Amino acid sequence: MALPLDRGQLLAAVERSPQAAAAHDREGWVGLFTADGSVEDPVGSRPHVGHTQIGHFYDTFIGPRDIKFHRDLDIVFGPVVLRDLVLEVTMGSAVTMHIPAVLRYGLREDLPGGLREANGHWRIAQLRAYWELPAMMLQFLRTGLRAASPALQLSRGLLTNQGLPGTAGFMTGFRRVGARHKRVLQTFLEAAARGDKPTALQRLSSSGPITLGDDDPLDATDLVEQLNGAGCTKMIGAGPTVAVSLNSARGRAIMFVDGTRRGNALNRIRYFPA
Repeated sequence: MALPLDRGQLLAAVERSPQAAAAHDREGWVGLFTADGSVEDPVGSRPHVGHTQIGHFYDTFIGPRDIKFHRDLDIVFGPVVLRDLVLEVTMGSAVTMHIPAVLRYGLREDLPGGLREANGHWRIAQLRAYWELPAMMLQFLRTGLRAASPALQLSRGLLTNQGLPGTAGFMTGFRRVGARHKRVLQTFLEAAARGDKPTALQRLSSSGPITLGDDDPLDATDLVEQLNGAGCTKMIGAGPTVAVSLNSARGRAIMFVDGTRRGNALNRIRYFPA
């Protein structure tokens, strides 16, 4: 019989990531991932898969920088840990950026000999970082001439560690959902918050799945009821998805929302209550 997952052990597994990054421990950080683990940072860019590629990611983006994690909220839902935070990224002595983000860690037990039991040794199978690359670049460029040296270092690191294909893969992170998708989502959230179910339901695609977490089906009406009185504290567009942090009398939550191709309806919703 499977035991309930231990929230403390899952959070401890996730916490080893910022600890290793702060210590500039390359081997320790890469070793936190499963052999087939992946990093998609930001979401929308090409994922780094396996220890070799994850090591190249570390060499490009983590090793040369000082990164502090200012956490606001952790949600544990099954083997998934969500972290709502602001990343403080120092690039040299002259440039420090503050990047609103939502990190999603998909964890997997990695036990010797193929053994499977609850609360074993947890590793990261998937790290997805939701943050807005265009907004980060704008913040970076606003530092003026101070950005020149860090920009050169980043460009050199991308080409050296990942080559032209990896550099192009990172640049795909600029593609994200547009303002129209966000407006539809905002209309949905505002209608749900004031209890206007008909207006809220009109913004949902008739075929799009709605789930509690990743897999458990959730009725659209039940979701709207959950969002009654909710306010949005953060909205981040990354790749095809908008990550939303919510706060209401029911508590806090994080929701991932995909839109239809035309951006006129919400096509997939994953709701993670705290």
